[in-house]
Amino acid sequence: MKFLKLTLISLFTITLVACKKDGKSVNSSKDSLTAKQDSLVPPEIFKEYYGIYMGDFAGKEMITSEDGEEYEGNVYKKIALKINRITKDSVYGQSIVNGNQRPFRGIFNEISKSFTLDEPGNDKTDGRFEVKLNGDSLSGKWSAFNKATVKAPLKTLKLAKKEFVYNPNFMLDEDSNLVDWENPKDFVEKYTDENGNTEKYTTQKNRVASDAVFKLNASKQKLTEKDLKNLRKLDMEIIKNSVFARHGYSFKKATYRNFFEQTDWYIPVSNNVDNDLSPLEKENVALLSRFIKYAEDKYDSFGR
Repeated sequence: MKFLKLTLISLFTITLVACKKDGKSVNSSKDSLTAKQDSLVPPEIFKEYYGIYMGDFAGKEMITSEDGEEYEGNVYKKIALKINRITKDSVYGQSIVNGNQRPFRGIFNEISKSFTLDEPGNDKTDGRFEVKLNGDSLSGKWSAFNKATVKAPLKTLKLAKKEFVYNPNFMLDEDSNLVDWENPKDFVEKYTDENGNTEKYTTQKNRVASDAVFKLNASKQKLTEKDLKNLRKLDMEIIKNSVFARHGYSFKKATYRNFFEQTDWYIPVSNNVDNDLSPLEKENVALLSRFIKYAEDKYDSFGR
């Protein structure tokens, strides 16, 4: 009986020691695996250079004048480069121009403080950025991978670092140009001379907004049908899209880009901001969308 007790105690002790050893072995394995995984993730560096750099994207293109003649001239667009991550070997981020958001990857040269950044290459507008840091600004050039598929295969960049901030008080500047230059419409006009002879001719007119776009803010005030019933279609489109512009939406439609790029606060950061809208904004956007379907536009003649 005494021998049996000793045997059981010995077995228990051996089992307990084995469990401890196994436990230590498992934990050690887990710790080693975690350490190994951590070592595989390269550390981030130069975080002070992270952020959004925005400004002019200029290239020479063929331009058609009002009298139909073509000539080569500089065309300026707005572009945003967003630096998301920098490691010893790689730089990650995205470019946004004309509402087109493209990822890029490249390298950073610490000595020259310059970036070489390549877009994926599977879109006809992709290319390489070669830009240099100077304080809080970036300048340099972009060259298309496929020069035959873009109007200006070489462009220059002059960008300044910007910080995106959502502010419901942001509005169009009161000296903004309220003409939609992107969607002219043909109208037939009549001209009667002093002898009573009448001639018909075709002229182009452009949509124009009213000062209502400076008075209604769909991010702050609850809009009613009474507020909207006498507005022009373009008025309501601007008021509605001001909500998305405040959240940094990247507009593909040139009409809206042209309006909001006139401000110093519009910074495109995303092609989907639906989840960022407040309940009030969502309600106002839905009301505006209903009215836009049946609204009419105001057209006028403007020189370009």
